[in-house]
Amino acid sequence: MMNTVLVLGGRSEIGLEVAERLVRAGARTVVLAARRSADLAAQTARLSALGAAVETVEFDADDLASHEGVLSSVVARHGALDAVVAFGVLGDQARAERDVAHALAVVHTDYVAQVSVLSHLANLLRPLRSGRLVVFSSIAGARVRRANYVYGSAKAGLDGFASGLADALHGSGVHLLLVRPGFVVGRMTTGMSPAPLASTPAQVADAVAAALAAGRGTVWVPGTLRALAAAMAVTPRPVWRRAPR
Repeated sequence: MMNTVLVLGGRSEIGLEVAERLVRAGARTVVLAARRSADLAAQTARLSALGAAVETVEFDADDLASHEGVLSSVVARHGALDAVVAFGVLGDQARAERDVAHALAVVHTDYVAQVSVLSHLANLLRPLRSGRLVVFSSIAGARVRRANYVYGSAKAGLDGFASGLADALHGSGVHLLLVRPGFVVGRMTTGMSPAPLASTPAQVADAVAAALAAGRGTVWVPGTLRALAAAMAVTPRPVWRRAPR
C-alpha cells in the first residue's frame, strides 16, 4: 500500500470515498488537489478523523500549463502515490449542441485535461518504479449515445487512452486501474432519474478498493455492466439511435 493518496478533484464524492478506504487500508497521508483549496476544511476534517495527515494543494484541471508543476511538487514531497483522478463534468447535452464553446469545455475537462494529468503522472512515477493510477471512465463511453454524445465521446476517448497507457506502463512498476461505472447517484446527477444498474459513490469506492487490493486492471461497477456493454455493442443502430440515455 502506498503511504500517500493524491485525489485530483478534492471535492469529488467518489474520490473522497476512495481516499477513505485507502486510509483504512494503511495510507497515512492524503493530498487533496482542487480549485479554491483553502475551502477544503470539511473534506480535510473527514479524512483527518480517520487518522490521515491531510494536505491541500491548488489544482485547476483546465489549466494544463500548471499540471506538471503541481504534480512534480507532490511527487517530490511524497514519492510514489496512489493517484485518484476524480475530476470531471457532465455538461449539458442540449446546450452543447447549440453552444460549441460548451461542447469544447466538456471535452477539454473530461478528456484533454485527463490526458495531460495522466501523462505527467506516468512520467513522474516511472523512474520510481512504483505508484498506482485510478482512472474513471464510464459506461457512457462503451458505445456513445445520441442523448449524451458529447460527454460519452470524451469518456470513450479517455477509456481508450487509459487502456493504452496501462499497456505502456506494464512492467514499469506503475499500475493503472480503469474504472467503468454506470450511472452514479450523486451531486453530478442531481435531478436526473437513475438509469438501470445505478450505484452510489460508496459502492464505486468499494469496488475500486477491492480491485486495487486484487491488482486488477479494470473494474465495472456494478459487475453486470460488462454484459450490458457487450449487448450494447451489437444493438442495431436504428434501435440504438432511440436509446434514451
